[in-house]
Amino acid sequence: MNITRRTFVKVAVGSPMAFAWPGKTLAATPVPLMRTIPSTGEAIPAVGLGTWITFNVGDDPVLRDECADVIAAFFEAGGRMIDSSPMYGSAQPVIGYGLEKLGRPETLISAEKVWTSSAGSGPAQIEESRRLWEVPRFDLVQVHNLVAWEAHLETLFAMKADGQIRYVGITTSEGRRHDLFEDIMRQHPLDFVQLTYNIVDREAEERLLPLAAERGMAVIVNRPFRQGALTRRLEGEPLPDWAADIGAATWAQFILKFILAHSAVTVAIPATTRVDHVRENLAAAAGPLPDTALCERMAAYVWDL
Repeated sequence: MNITRRTFVKVAVGSPMAFAWPGKTLAATPVPLMRTIPSTGEAIPAVGLGTWITFNVGDDPVLRDECADVIAAFFEAGGRMIDSSPMYGSAQPVIGYGLEKLGRPETLISAEKVWTSSAGSGPAQIEESRRLWEVPRFDLVQVHNLVAWEAHLETLFAMKADGQIRYVGITTSEGRRHDLFEDIMRQHPLDFVQLTYNIVDREAEERLLPLAAERGMAVIVNRPFRQGALTRRLEGEPLPDWAADIGAATWAQFILKFILAHSAVTVAIPATTRVDHVRENLAAAAGPLPDTALCERMAAYVWDL
């Protein structure tokens, strides 16, 4: 039987393991898989929270509260890393609003980006982002899509040396500029790299993921569901019976387990507007992961649909 994202949550919430937080009743989620940040040895849950599009809700009070609920459910389920960017419209103040409602969880790992073609504007933009999040400092700041990357990396490494941030990274998405991305990875002591990787977008397996492992860099995976297009395409298709062997009850969990099976992947950051999807995504990081042979079988199954 194919279990949809909605059906999964109905079953979970009806379980005897349910617990409550103000205004919500949620099913208890197993402790998620933890991965290690190579440069420090810090442990981090393998599923984080992206905010591209989903948190760009402006000043709408209802939508802002819905985003705050998503953040609350994320932390309740064991999540820690939230990722955003100045590119994401109103996402930054919406994150700040949600964190304030929660009393600013100490477990947060804040991942931001610098995104400006003006090299000299980088520090001011980072400070404005910090003000909107209302955090003392960012844990990670990344050069977004390699825009003005040379100047911004110089700024970020200086900030790290001064204790203003903890980690430095770079990002790309949708398979763009992988050659340059690889060159930067080889030339600079990055803590994190962020890239697109999923069951149908596998180019990163060829060079970037092995290089990250070789260089001791943590990997953040963006667009795990192709901005929802992949799960929407698959929703009407049956999950294979053998998906149950790895605890995948939905297509979202099937895809996330494929991503997390790669040992170089540190954290995937699906974005969502829904509390039920947050819980479903975090649950994918619990239980068994597929081995290499099963990953190939999973990819072939999706490719043939």
